[in-house]
Amino acid sequence: MRQSSRTHRSRTVTAVMTAAALLAAGGALAGCDATPSTDGRRSGAPARPAPRPTPVWDRSPNSLAAVGDSITRGFDACMVFADCPEVSWATGTDNTVRSLALRLLGERAVTTHSWNFARSGAHVAELPEQMTRAAAKKPELVTVMVGANDACADTVDRMTPVDDFRASFVTSLARLRRGAPKAHVYVSSVPDLKRLWSTGRSDPLGSQIWRLGICATMLGDANDLSTTAQERRESVHRRVMAYNKVLKDVCGKDLRCRYDGGAVFNYRFEGEQLSRWDWFHPSRDGQQRLAEIAYRNVTAARPPG
Repeated sequence: MRQSSRTHRSRTVTAVMTAAALLAAGGALAGCDATPSTDGRRSGAPARPAPRPTPVWDRSPNSLAAVGDSITRGFDACMVFADCPEVSWATGTDNTVRSLALRLLGERAVTTHSWNFARSGAHVAELPEQMTRAAAKKPELVTVMVGANDACADTVDRMTPVDDFRASFVTSLARLRRGAPKAHVYVSSVPDLKRLWSTGRSDPLGSQIWRLGICATMLGDANDLSTTAQERRESVHRRVMAYNKVLKDVCGKDLRCRYDGGAVFNYRFEGEQLSRWDWFHPSRDGQQRLAEIAYRNVTAARPPG
């Protein structure tokens, strides 16, 4: 009996010591390994960046609406101080310009499946209302070109503040999403107004016409090369670049929006691409160049850099 009792105690002690050793080992292993966190990662492991949603883009839309200002209305492209929407880069029917709508939709559908809600003289503050009208048509693509009039004020102080420009553009996209949530948006950059001044000021007729008050902040006193005049033009130039940054940033947050990458801003409009009546708005040839830029960017597999 004594031998049996001693053996029983020995087995019990051994079992207890073994269990203690296993617990200690488990605790050590738990201490070496990271504890799972609430999101499934182990604490201490590097955080993985959230996957960025893949932009959605339709390269062959079946309908198109245009919003913006006088450039999209074809102002001064056919006759003096008048709209000429048939040569609009966005929705025109002219076969020499071959607008974006004509290239995408074809001759039959361009008159029934494209709409131009742009208005000559429009500022970005008018864009939300234009977008509301465009959304009602449920277009598959909406083109935007706006901002030149916001920089072309009577004085530098009257240019649209950048924050106001941003607020209007954000509201515009929200209006579109409310009425046409799946519409795609192609946003053109604001043209380089300083380059237009540099191109047109050497023409005696152009500089005379500009005295009528066309884009006074940039084109006023076109041949004045004083420090004050140069600083004024540079202020306008910086404002245009700020507008383009807003267009890029806001558009970049929308999976169905594509910015032109500064293509229109960087394009060098020469004399033949400018209206012979004001040396500011695109001519028929200039409208054709805008249509080419837009078609290239809309149908590209990837957005412009």
